[in-house]
Amino acid sequence: MRNTRRRGRRSLLRVAAAAAALLPVALGGASGGPQALASGVHRASSAWASNIWMGTAGSGAGLSLADVRNVIGASTGAAAGLTGAGVGVALIDTGIAPVPGIPASQVINGPDLSFESQSSSLRYLDTYGHGTHMAGIIIANDTATGTVGLAPKAKLTSIKVGTSNGAVDASQMIAAIDWVVAHRNDDPANPIRVINLSYGTGGTPNYWTDPVQFAAEQAWKAGIVVVAAVGNSGKQMTDPATDQFILNVGSTDTNGTLSASDDTISTFTSLTYNGPANRRTDLLAPGQSILSLADPGSNIDGSYASARVGTTLFRGSGTSQATAVTSAAVALLLQARPSLTPDQAKYLLMNNGTVLTAGNAAGLGYRELNLNGALAAATPNVQQTYTWSTGTGLIEDARGGSHVVRDNVTLTGEATVWGAVSTTDWASRSASQAAWSGGQWMGYQVSGSGWTGTSWASKTWAAATWSGGPWGGSSSWTDPGWSGHYWSGHYWSTGTWTGHYWSSDDWSTAYWG
Repeated sequence: MRNTRRRGRRSLLRVAAAAAALLPVALGGASGGPQALASGVHRASSAWASNIWMGTAGSGAGLSLADVRNVIGASTGAAAGLTGAGVGVALIDTGIAPVPGIPASQVINGPDLSFESQSSSLRYLDTYGHGTHMAGIIIANDTATGTVGLAPKAKLTSIKVGTSNGAVDASQMIAAIDWVVAHRNDDPANPIRVINLSYGTGGTPNYWTDPVQFAAEQAWKAGIVVVAAVGNSGKQMTDPATDQFILNVGSTDTNGTLSASDDTISTFTSLTYNGPANRRTDLLAPGQSILSLADPGSNIDGSYASARVGTTLFRGSGTSQATAVTSAAVALLLQARPSLTPDQAKYLLMNNGTVLTAGNAAGLGYRELNLNGALAAATPNVQQTYTWSTGTGLIEDARGGSHVVRDNVTLTGEATVWGAVSTTDWASRSASQAAWSGGQWMGYQVSGSGWTGTSWASKTWAAATWSGGPWGGSSSWTDPGWSGHYWSGHYWSTGTWTGHYWSSDDWSTAYWG
């Protein structure tokens, strides 16, 4: 008999924010969301990334992580005992809130490159709620519900780039990837072997010069499997998922069963790319109504109460969630076979997934992640031979319609958040892993110069003030843009989040869309 679960009615909730993949349209305020814009607030004039969250009314609805592990062939056989131990995963996202379900020993903070890094009360913290949801899929240990992540012993390095209102620029993403490559071996016991990119931009640049794809490719060349969300527009996939080398991921709907026989492709999944190069989605993974960790007091938590399940869990849907599922599976695969190259890992997962035959997937040949299938296959002798990007193209082309705004000034052209950069100069430095020097990226002081903390589990990359920024109506980057909104009492205390709440429910000084 088929193992089925009842599901409530789904409601489609579009969240204007810096997360997952990717509707290249103007951000719009949700009903009841904040509308007024305060001076100095960083905002997005178009969506760098907008996730789709599907909340169902009533408690208990959604796909548990235990069910996800079953669906992807990771709960039995050779995969059953894998935990991701010894594998580092870099989560470039909106930060992680230290909620009780996040094991403190499994997380460290890399640099906070977001605009919120300039506020000591927001730095490193997930004010949006998306990064925490992704982290939960990978490493959760929620004793309240028994929810365990798919790779619970992987070491997660959080590099925060996104704020609670969606403000993040392509240049921040590029700098974040550069940092991961440069620091992938800082913890020799847990080298970073996976980057989770539940992000993308709506640009359609030439792949042979695109700087975003170039950054992702440098990570790939350095032995890091880059896993990127294809997007949630249901149309054309986004950058850097368009890159031929990396592993891109779309979402499946399990239709309430643990059998892949009735799984279909989520209608929001952006399956193809018909820009300068044709590109097809590499792999599918469960991404609808995934139950992972809630971030109480975050933007999403406050705006979409119907997606809460109990006090610790939250339902989220999108190619973001499917990407986090796949990143966790890559960590398991690399634990089992640590000598795999990124090309080999990609080949094993793509070619040993379960072919979907139901509904809108029938006859298309798309495969859903099957870890035991990959583990059963021999290690292939493969090497991808696509054309590498030179990285010398325009940052503006990579942005497409996605721009951030400060003091009513839009960041455009060949300027980064911190100042002007020649992509030719940057590409040369990035290729030699010299774009970063201490806390400077391309000569701009964007973070502190090293790790703080006495043990690896407690380490955090130091912060810095961005001064003298050339973009926007202010000569200093010290204002956080969140007047009257801050996290109170945030700290790790035996894995427990203390005093986690917004200081006010008044959103009048925040910006929504």
